[in-house]
Amino acid sequence: MLALSSTAAAGMSNAPSTYGMFPSDVASAQAFSMFSDKANAVFYNPAALAQDTRGQLTGAILHGEPDLGYKDATGPGPNSKRINDEPSQQLILGLKADASDLLTTGHPIYLALMLGSEKYGREMLAFESQTSRDGQYLTYGRNPLFLNVGAATPIWRGIDFGASINITLQNDADLDTQLELSGETRYENLDVSAETSYRPIVGVSMNWGETFCPDNACWLNNLDTALAFRGYSKTTTSIAATPNVPGLINALPIRVVDVIEGYQPDIYSVGIRYDFGRTRLALTGEYQVWSDLSEEFEGDTVKDQGNLQFQDTFVPRVGLEFDFTPSFMFTTGVAWEESPLEDQTSQDVNYLDADKLVIGAGLSATFQNPPLLAWPLTVDLAYQYQKLDERRFDIVTTQTGDPVPDSVVTEGDVNVFSGSVTLKF
Repeated sequence: MLALSSTAAAGMSNAPSTYGMFPSDVASAQAFSMFSDKANAVFYNPAALAQDTRGQLTGAILHGEPDLGYKDATGPGPNSKRINDEPSQQLILGLKADASDLLTTGHPIYLALMLGSEKYGREMLAFESQTSRDGQYLTYGRNPLFLNVGAATPIWRGIDFGASINITLQNDADLDTQLELSGETRYENLDVSAETSYRPIVGVSMNWGETFCPDNACWLNNLDTALAFRGYSKTTTSIAATPNVPGLINALPIRVVDVIEGYQPDIYSVGIRYDFGRTRLALTGEYQVWSDLSEEFEGDTVKDQGNLQFQDTFVPRVGLEFDFTPSFMFTTGVAWEESPLEDQTSQDVNYLDADKLVIGAGLSATFQNPPLLAWPLTVDLAYQYQKLDERRFDIVTTQTGDPVPDSVVTEGDVNVFSGSVTLKF
């Protein structure tokens, strides 16, 4: 087992994809994420940054609390058990700015930056990669640092284009030491380094009315569509040790440990939004290429023994926004997320996962003239509930210890709370 944080859960996802980034994403089950004009657009659809010319500064917190385990176990071991109840607690900061003045042409261009870290900013790179005798969930748990930067610009009437990069880390550690026969070490030399890895995100947004009837009011003015591609990303860690036993063994190499954490697949997204006036409806779909993870795990020295197979999935999302007043809005959404895990058996790794229903709701209030501030202030609150379907798995382990079940049925749910404050300038 490789553990970089003794209490972190070993999950293959990150908070923006698992829960959503801002309260608007959490509340709509990410159905409206492709149309957000805030800084979170750099992750979902960078082109949407061009929908609003104002600068924005957003601070958000997110608390995701899973309660996951199994029941109806057969064979030796407990009949039921909680596997994952470790919360994910994210501090998220976003900044969007109009950078048109940087160009002599005056052509509109908008820049944005997103930064998120675990334990409300106190923990940057926590994760754990392990085998498990009892079973472990493929997703959830605490998440490592994530960083996105991007830009957007209008390219033709009603059509905007945007691009961003998702930055992850590849960590390397080399340990050279002299090992005494008593087991003690001396003359240690530890070299740790981290390299950045860049993955592209591109998007195109289109307002049909501005494109096809720019001079006349028509029903197409209320219709927006969006296309986006988010390249796969992963956080990796490699550790190599070379102990030296004086008079017995000189520079004994220990096998390098390579692990993958925080993996996200290639994702192709398409969305449609229609504005009915006080009500807006959004339909989006994501095609997620999880099958590539099977090949990635072949080089993972912890999880390769599971011989895991993954399938591509399609995630439909539906969202609704309703304006009670021009300054007070209600958002809700629902999504069905199919599990990418094909196997019901993965020796020693013992991954568990299941299809899940995601339901969200939230409120947004905008204060046009807040005290001491010269610009409008928006406060967002959101709640999301995820219910995992029941699914049977076989537990297979070569490790000794207390008895474990032969077969289990997964169960569990997740409660997510999110809040943010946005200053528009």
